[in-house]
Formats: sequence, structure tokens, C-alpha cells
Amino acid sequence: MRIPNSALPTDVYRAAQTRELDRLAIQDYGIPGLCLMERAGAACFGLLRQRWSAVGSIGVLCGLGNNAGDGYVIARLAHIAGCAVQVWQVGDAAKLQGDALSSWRNLLAVGVTPQPFQPAALAGVDVVVDALLGTGLDRPLQGVWREAVEAVNASGLPALAVDIPTGLHADTGAVLGAAIQADVTVSFIGLKLGLLTGLGPACCGQIYFDGLQAPAAAYERIRPAAERLDRRIAQSIPPRQRSAHKGDFGHVLIVGGEHGYSGAAQLAGSAAARAGAGKVSLATRAFHAGWLNLTQPELMCHGVENRDELQALLDRADVVAAGPGLGRGLWGRSLLQAVLNCGKPLVLDADALNLLAEDSFPSLERRLEQAVLTPHPGEAGRLLQISTAAVEADRPAAAAAIQARFGGVCVLKGAGTLIADGASLAVCSAGNPGMACGGMGDVLTGVIAALLGQGYPPLEAARIGVCLHAAAGDLAAQDGERGLLPSDVIAKLRCF
Repeated sequence: MRIPNSALPTDVYRAAQTRELDRLAIQDYGIPGLCLMERAGAACFGLLRQRWSAVGSIGVLCGLGNNAGDGYVIARLAHIAGCAVQVWQVGDAAKLQGDALSSWRNLLAVGVTPQPFQPAALAGVDVVVDALLGTGLDRPLQGVWREAVEAVNASGLPALAVDIPTGLHADTGAVLGAAIQADVTVSFIGLKLGLLTGLGPACCGQIYFDGLQAPAAAYERIRPAAERLDRRIAQSIPPRQRSAHKGDFGHVLIVGGEHGYSGAAQLAGSAAARAGAGKVSLATRAFHAGWLNLTQPELMCHGVENRDELQALLDRADVVAAGPGLGRGLWGRSLLQAVLNCGKPLVLDADALNLLAEDSFPSLERRLEQAVLTPHPGEAGRLLQISTAAVEADRPAAAAAIQARFGGVCVLKGAGTLIADGASLAVCSAGNPGMACGGMGDVLTGVIAALLGQGYPPLEAARIGVCLHAAAGDLAAQDGERGLLPSDVIAKLRCF
């Protein structure tokens, strides 16, 4: 029995691209569509038996497209294997066509007849297979489709999603009204972008992949929409030369720490030091400078009260990171204006981004081509003058729009962080929900700044930095996600 692979590919596709890969496999390379459907069903049933070995009864929820055809194959294989199977039909089976219709007939031939879905029927099964709707969904679920999804979620039963959880947008990771909350999802032919970002990871559970033996030549004809990054990128940093000295690894200047927000600047500085910067300076309020490095004596803390005092530090720095605890007052505004004109590689986060978004902030004289902008969805919405919900409705489009407006590299943080530079898109599949707490973004700012200081260009620094940050977070979360602190992540940065 086929078992799909839990090691996901690096190439990531949009829904239309995966449909084109499917078409190429069938029409140009001679693999019958029904054969692909049989392979998909076998992969799902193999995983189901591996994951829930003691399962006695299975409920398969089917719609009207090829996703339903996969479900009919799963149900037939389960019945032949001796499992008790219920198949629930949502929508008029008379509308079935092509390979889905053939799979429906094959299911009838072994003595299993689909029945209309009734929520009460869920009480009679141990596991639900979601083969309701596939990647073509582009509008909110309504009517019986939404009722079925909500009933499955309310049942508390474990669920396996075929290709994609019903209700999840395959390109954006947004939930279209309601979506199946799956324990596992098996993606076919091409790994979908929406599974990896936004609400995709929460809906999918653990993701598996099966290419269904589609020929390599088909993939050579389709350029992926994005690249999936994971901790392997963080592990690609080469060892240092034995003759290295601190001047080889850059002088990072952190600008931030308004009254009451000194911790943000300290976290960014500490992260930069742990990520390998040769030297780290903090430009902060004079009130903080005398004691801010008591717990991190490696940081050089300078009291800066105006733009003129900052200029000497900017001149000595190789990289500048602005925003952690910067505030939106006159002090922060004045310092940010100096930072934007310093001509050094930049990392902009937090209040640096909030200030850029304000109508009253001076317009940029030029695009920030040597900058990495690291907004969370709320900051991204302010930069684009749209709501946070609108950002989350299409995270890839938001990341691309920010990059197009400001230049450089945009790192849109959140589940499935996105990195866009105008020519490429990457999505990080590492990280965990324990990292959803204040200060984690400050750590990322310091990490990316440190990599810029070590000579990495902005895109590479952003890609490696995001993955290093996420991988350190996953390592720290081995002791538990709840209560995970930014300082816990900083402590693990040296492990890569």
C-alpha cells in the first residue's frame, strides 16, 4: 500500500499550476486520469491505515469533482480491506463526470452505495475522510457544503483531507467561510502554496505529499510559484575561517528603545550578537543607555537624543536595524529620517514601518533597495492602507505589493512567513505557535541584521534569517510551546 512522503518538496505551486501539471501528465505523457486517481486514493488509504491502525469504521465525505473521485477510491479500498465504510454524497451524483464517475461506478461494483450526508451519521465512524471539494474553490462555502464542513468540525472526529481541506483557498491560505480542520492532509502532484501560509497550517495538520509518479518532464515546463524553505537553509551557513576576526562579520547598529520600550531594542541587539555579528551597538534613549547592557555586556549602548548624535553611530555601522521600541513620537521620527538617508543596508520593523505608513511622515526620496522590511499583518495593512483581514485574505499579494511599493525585500511574518523580492517568493514551513508572543519580531530583526553584516545580500539574509529564527524557535519549543520566550529563541541561535 502506498504511503505518501512526510518530507515535503521545495517547489510550491498555485492551484492553476497543479491543474496544468495534472493535464500534462494525462494528455502529454499518457498517464490515464483514472490511474492518477487510483494512485491518490491508494496513498490516502495507506496513510490512513498507518496513522489510525486500529480504526474500525471510516466515513468518506464526497462532492462532485475529481476530489470526490479520490474519495470513492479510498472507500473502495477500505471496504475491500475489511473496514466498515460509509460514503456520504453532498450534491447530486447525477452530475458526476469523467474519472470521478468511473470511480463512483467502481465503488458501486463492490457493494458500497453512497448516501446523502446527515450529520447524525458521524456518530457511527471513527475517522472522516474529506473528499468534498478540491483546489478549485474560490468563493465562500454556502448551503449543504458549509453545513457538512461545520458538522465534521463539531464532531471532534479525526479527519484526513484529500489534497486540500475543503474551504481552504489553495493559493492564499485563507478560509472561505469555513474549512475542515484536518489532522493530516495529503497533497498531490504539486504542493499548494495555501497549505503553507495563513490559516493553511492550522487547517491542514501534518502535511504529506505524493507526486503520483508524474513525470519529471512535466515539472520542467511549469515554473513554481514559490520555494518552500525550512531549517535546512539555516544549516547552510558555512563554518568560519580559522583566521577570522570581528571585523569580518559586520558592525550592526540597532536604533530603538523609546521610553518604556527598551526591551525591544535589547532583544534585537542580543539576537544580532547570537546570530554572529562582529559588533553590536544600540542607539537608544540616554535614560536607558547606562543600564541596558547589564545582562548583555557585549552590547555597546549609546544614549542618543537627536538626529545629530545618531549620525556618528550611523557612520561607523555596516548595517542599521530600526524600529524595535522606536515609538512614533518626535524622537523616533527624527532618528528614522536619519536612518533612511544613511546609505547603509537596513532592516526596518515595528514602529519604523508604522511611521513609514503615516501620511505625515516625509515621502521616501528613493526606493529602499538595500532594505529588508519585516511587517506582521497589522503593519502590512498600515503600509498598504488596507485592513489586517485584507492582508490575511491574500498574503502573497500583500507581500508582493509592499515590495513593489518600497523596494528591497518584504518579509511578511506570521504562520508560513513569506519572503518576496519582486522576482521570487519563498515560504518558510518551519516555526511554531509558541513563537506568537511579543518580542519575537525584534529577535528576527536582529538575526537578519547580523546576516547582512556578515556579507549576505538582502534577499539571502532574509531567507536564511527567517529560517534560522524559525529553526531556533522549533528547537526551543522542544521544552514546550506555551510560555516560549524570545530569549529562549536567542539562546538556540548558536545551534546552527
